[in-house]
Amino acid sequence: MDLPKLAIAALGGTVSMQARHASEGVIPTVSGETLLASIPELTLLAEVSIETLGLLPSASLDFGFLLNVLSWANFQIKQGAIGVVITQGTDTLEETATFFDYLWDHDAPLILTGAMRSAVQAGADGPANLLDACRVALASSSRQRGVQVVMNGQIHSASAVRKTDSLALQAFSSPIVGPVGLLVEDSVRYLRPPVPRNVLPLPVQTTQRIALLEASLSADSLLLENIVGLGYAGLVIAGFGAGHVSVNWAERIETIAQKIPVIVATRTGSGATARSTYGFDGGEIDLTRKGALMAGFLCPRKARILLWLLVGCHRQDELAKHVSHT
Repeated sequence: MDLPKLAIAALGGTVSMQARHASEGVIPTVSGETLLASIPELTLLAEVSIETLGLLPSASLDFGFLLNVLSWANFQIKQGAIGVVITQGTDTLEETATFFDYLWDHDAPLILTGAMRSAVQAGADGPANLLDACRVALASSSRQRGVQVVMNGQIHSASAVRKTDSLALQAFSSPIVGPVGLLVEDSVRYLRPPVPRNVLPLPVQTTQRIALLEASLSADSLLLENIVGLGYAGLVIAGFGAGHVSVNWAERIETIAQKIPVIVATRTGSGATARSTYGFDGGEIDLTRKGALMAGFLCPRKARILLWLLVGCHRQDELAKHVSHT
């Protein structure tokens, strides 16, 4: 009986890290092939092809590199893979998942995973996470779910997942909605059905810059005042509470929103921006009147990725539609 085809790409990150010398910190050195050798049972489940596309800490990934990885993943599906798995560092895992999810137009699953412990630490979680991710990618119930993150026995949708702890094994969660599925005794168990997705075309330009600024107590507005002059094509504000800023910032945002798109999200880490509750200057009602869009449940980092992609494919006029679906 022929085994299903599964494609894996290794980008680097903690899952691939070890120290060259005992007195030094860990760095990405372990190839995808070595990672695959740590889970020999996978060869009983699938015909696996693996490529090491990079050995980078995920903080050094960029949109251009990710577009190349996406092209590789698309090719794997055309070559007959029923699913694709990507390993990378966890620092930007939630952002990478979001980036791919907006562009992944296949029914086949694209699964991202990584590790919180390096390859040489006792209890390294990389092999288990990789095997779990492969099981999810091979499951027929994973189809039409877009991009998902598999970590620590949980399956998270790209639209909801966030890294919510810096070092703990249980570092990833999906605030409010929870994981979309679990791995139970090596079986993939989904807790809810797939939902419709909004897939964007590939960007035709990649030089656009989108700024992300966080509101904070008594913050000055110098950076804000110079955003347009610095050449940014869009602005995301991580606002207080339900999407609020100071009076001073609100005045600057009104001027900026006449020239480039402005999205206001919440910096809290959970919950949505309000729409019609607060009427003070700098509240969501005031900001909306001044031309800003409220991000809803979309976190600031994901909002920046959405805006970068929309500007890149000249669809920034559709921003309100995409934000309203969050």
